[in-house]
Amino acid sequence: MTAFPAAELRARFPILTRIVNGRPLVYLDNAATTQKPDAVIASLVAYYSECNANVHRAAHALADEATQRFEAARANLADWINAASVDEIVWTRGTTESINLIANGLRDQLNPGDEILTTVVEHHSNFVPWQMLAQQTGATLRVLPVHADGDLDLRSLDDLLTARTRVFACGHVSNALGTVHPIAALVARARSLGAITVIDGAQAMPHQRVDVQAMGCDFYAFSGHKMFGPTGIGVLYGRRERLEALRPTQYGGEMIRRVTIARTTLNDLPYRLEAGTPNIAAAIGLGAAVDFLRALDLGALAKHEQDLRLRAEALLRQIDGVQVVGAARHKTAVVSFTMTGGHPHDVATLLDQQGVAVRAGHHCAMPLMEALNLPGTVRASFALYNTDADVDALVAAVHKARGML
Repeated sequence: MTAFPAAELRARFPILTRIVNGRPLVYLDNAATTQKPDAVIASLVAYYSECNANVHRAAHALADEATQRFEAARANLADWINAASVDEIVWTRGTTESINLIANGLRDQLNPGDEILTTVVEHHSNFVPWQMLAQQTGATLRVLPVHADGDLDLRSLDDLLTARTRVFACGHVSNALGTVHPIAALVARARSLGAITVIDGAQAMPHQRVDVQAMGCDFYAFSGHKMFGPTGIGVLYGRRERLEALRPTQYGGEMIRRVTIARTTLNDLPYRLEAGTPNIAAAIGLGAAVDFLRALDLGALAKHEQDLRLRAEALLRQIDGVQVVGAARHKTAVVSFTMTGGHPHDVATLLDQQGVAVRAGHHCAMPLMEALNLPGTVRASFALYNTDADVDALVAAVHKARGML
């Protein structure tokens, strides 16, 4: 397999040349947000400088060109995840809004006695909306536990996933530990019992090509800013029949076909779920991010990121007082760790002073941290532009922080 050209790709990301606290930036907070390549930045500048106008119902040249770029980006995303139709791609502000759109849209479809199954590993964005939906409808929220190594306790599925399960919501990849869940198998099992399947794909999209038809899920949500695209844009993929059954949660603008004093007729998919003026520039930018990803050897990328993770974990385990958290069988490029005598926030601050950017805390996964009996972790997360030199900088900074604490 051809070596992945991480060092060459770094030059495509202008921010990686920054000096932070007198040190060259070592950016290892990619699970929170990725940096943006030059092509994505250029696409935003091009939209605002060449065809800034509102989309659809175009009556002039700029609006027509903006609409073409906007809808071309939607088609690009549909092809990238192998949606059956471009109409199954709904623009949102991100994963959080997508999942809330689903949960609120299903409110009329759940009743007391129904059950919603999620996991203790979930990001709050894929836990709290279901908790609230259960409270609003009288349904019961059930939670799949996790083993100490970060793998889901699949032995509990027989008791928790039943004919009463109306919704099964699960992350594709854990943002806190990097665990890659067996999503296709879980989706197949849930759908065989009639459950609606909702997958949080925010952490998977930067690292692999996702095929929603092969996965078989009903809904798949992800955010642009975690896959080298702009902030404020995300995608909700849904099977056509599932999207059509969702009750819109916002009204106005493009989602309306006709309004009279007596009644309102809603637009067709995907527009019936896209109220108001969309984030046009960011959608175009996300399309540019997909073009950037298309040019990469994703097999070589996966190996590169795994090599970085394994090397970082091995070196961190050699530091006295450092404990790597999460040893699942299948992981993406995330390394969580704790340090004896040092709160995660203190450790992260000491690393930042050395130019190393990491995340610290509960990572919006408080139920998981409670299950693992941890106040939080320090999380280093890798992306395509990280190199062995970044791992070395991380390890050196942790050594120094350990000495200071």
